[in-house]
Amino acid sequence: MSRITRRDFLKFTGGAGAASTLGMLGISSTAHAAKHGNMGAHVVVVGGGFGGATCAKYLKRAGINVTLIEPSTKFVTCPFSNYVLGGTHKIENITHSYDALRNSGVKVVRDTVTDIDAAGKSVKLKGGKTLKYDRLVVSPGIDFKWDAIKGYSEQASQKMPHAWKAGPQTLLLRKQLENMKDGGTFILVAPPNPFRCPPGPYERASMVAYYLKNHKPKSKVLILDPKDAFSKQGLFQDGWKKLYGNMIEWVPGKAGGKVSAVDTKTMTVTGELDKFKGAVVNVIPAQTAGSIALKAGLANESGFCPVDPKTFESKIHKGIHVIGDSSIAGALPKSGFAANSEAKMCASAIAAMIKGEPIADVSFVNTCYSLIAPNYGISVAGVYRVTEKGIADVPGAGGVSPKEATDTFREEEAKYALGWYASITADTWG
Repeated sequence: MSRITRRDFLKFTGGAGAASTLGMLGISSTAHAAKHGNMGAHVVVVGGGFGGATCAKYLKRAGINVTLIEPSTKFVTCPFSNYVLGGTHKIENITHSYDALRNSGVKVVRDTVTDIDAAGKSVKLKGGKTLKYDRLVVSPGIDFKWDAIKGYSEQASQKMPHAWKAGPQTLLLRKQLENMKDGGTFILVAPPNPFRCPPGPYERASMVAYYLKNHKPKSKVLILDPKDAFSKQGLFQDGWKKLYGNMIEWVPGKAGGKVSAVDTKTMTVTGELDKFKGAVVNVIPAQTAGSIALKAGLANESGFCPVDPKTFESKIHKGIHVIGDSSIAGALPKSGFAANSEAKMCASAIAAMIKGEPIADVSFVNTCYSLIAPNYGISVAGVYRVTEKGIADVPGAGGVSPKEATDTFREEEAKYALGWYASITADTWG
């Protein structure tokens, strides 16, 4: 594969329209697909996030009958939820309805899947109905290991929010920041690998620092991290120093950053070497595949779901595909963009299977923007292909923002982030 420039890559990933993507995947219009006899097949998609909604949309465009099962009336994205915390966005700006999917012909059912019968090819819903399928796509996102930190639980998250599933938790954490006294410490407990959105905790620390610098400048952000390195680390730390001075402190695992216990009554966090007291404590727990994937036996001992890298069909249960954060996707990160990319490839594979046609070779893309301030953006981009060992990086493709970039470049990257979000959410729910 020839080397592509960073600007070309970002232009493609941020602005590729649905029509060109369909052509790339070999997914045609509904009218054309109907001629191939696809209309009788029924695919059920579980979960209406970046993976599930995208897959349902593109399956329908291939002429396949699709039912999307999602318990929420609207989807609030984790991407850009940190900007709600920073005060630059409102929750309404990151909330998306399923109206466009319904209008395109996708049957959207507001319910929760409680059981999957892989042998009988059916799903049972909380509301009492049972739906049959020809193929099933499971895209439930992540769930938490509530017992990984002593004293932390779902109940404790009402005092120490995780806000790693955007919505009410995002608003709760924002309210705590607003009520925090100047001079207090915001503690962020980062999760161990693997977890949703690798740069996300560090972008969150950045946007919280942005809010505090402007409204509570005597305050501090403390990151307690079980890891010794993180995504885009050098770019984040350079930005922190430049924009916030010593306001943000990162404690890696080797320096005592691993947290073993929390106490919601005293608002204290226990690390390996010391205890820390916070005015606001944000605990992002260790993560697993979504609970329905675990219940259905789709995960292995890692807590995530092994899949065929070309089709995302489960290696445990045939006829079921797992996409997004719950899947084990090799070098692809657990991100909204990756889920969107996986969904399109999965939809293409399912369409080919239903038609009885060969499955095309695939490649994947991912790009991730992070804001350190509203006018200071950084990014990482990558291209991936399927190898004998699974999904791997394409050497020389993509990359990270240049370390010695100008202020103008950082400002442009921040603008690209806005364009990226508008593009991908339109592609997913528009």
